[in-house]
Amino acid sequence: MIDLATEDMMLWASLPVPAVLLDPDEKIADLNPAAEGFFNNSAKWLKGQPIWDRLAVDDPLEESLARARRNGTALFVNDVDVGTGSRPPLVCNLQIAPVSGRPGWMLMLISPRELAGRMTQSHSVKSAAKSAIGMAEMLAHEIKNPLAGIAGAAQLLSMGLEKDDLELTDLIVAETRRIVKLLEQVEQFGNLSAPDRKEVNIHDVLDRARRSALLGFGAHMQIIEDYDPSLPMAYGDPDQLLQVVLNLVKNASEAADVKGGKIRLHTFYEHSFRLRRADGQGQSLPLQIEIIDDGPGLPQDIKGDIFDPFVSGKENGTGLGLALVSKIISDHDGWISVDSVPGRTVFRISLPRAPRIAKEQG
Repeated sequence: MIDLATEDMMLWASLPVPAVLLDPDEKIADLNPAAEGFFNNSAKWLKGQPIWDRLAVDDPLEESLARARRNGTALFVNDVDVGTGSRPPLVCNLQIAPVSGRPGWMLMLISPRELAGRMTQSHSVKSAAKSAIGMAEMLAHEIKNPLAGIAGAAQLLSMGLEKDDLELTDLIVAETRRIVKLLEQVEQFGNLSAPDRKEVNIHDVLDRARRSALLGFGAHMQIIEDYDPSLPMAYGDPDQLLQVVLNLVKNASEAADVKGGKIRLHTFYEHSFRLRRADGQGQSLPLQIEIIDDGPGLPQDIKGDIFDPFVSGKENGTGLGLALVSKIISDHDGWISVDSVPGRTVFRISLPRAPRIAKEQG
């Protein structure tokens, strides 16, 4: 094991990307906090394990790494899928370099490109979405009145029609009501008040959502609790967070086979998870909530836009449910992402921890 000076330890812990120290036998000798988060396991548990037992890279690296170790040269591998077994693979750049003065020792840096890119752009994208929603709210208000008139006129017409002709007026009434319902959902974005943030036990929120789902839309599902009992309090609005979880669980239930499926509610603490905003500021979001289902997964053509308004993978879906979820989480200064392949879809919510000042005032 390499002994690090205090200054080196501070630098090691401050690295924003996962860093892994490998011994000459390609076993994990040490890793920084960002790497603990990436592997979703503690350094104590990972130390001494062969790196290739814990890391799956979609590229044959063993020979290249052995050559770099023999020659004392660095190895760069860009745009490869890197997985850990506990989460779907991420597109990453790998940088592996020899450790000066320690023959055979190598330092591996893992840079998740896709996640970093989405984070730095998240707030500018969501601001644009909010502007579009604001315009939609104005249009919704103006359109609802004439629609009510159209529906009323169709109902009056139906009173003098033969039975065979009623199908057309019934269609007009049904479609106008559907459009009004859609417009009301659009208006909900503007009517949603700012979150009343306080200390929240996120497990209480998940339990409320689970009980509600099992009594209604999720009665055909098996909902599994997989909680970290040591998770500290979150900082948020319990009712709005319940709305988010209910929406995600409902989507998972509707996506499942008619015979049922499994939904896992998973929580854990990832102290190295930070959201880098467009202005360069960092926000710590250590509380992680995952809603995992074994359904067919999201359609490939909308996977990257699933949180945008009016994008839906459901037949006759409005595409507003997940946009509202994204707005609520954004208003909580949080982050939501999704990874989806057939048989496994994971919606992950990252939230801030309740600040000390909130605890003292409470």
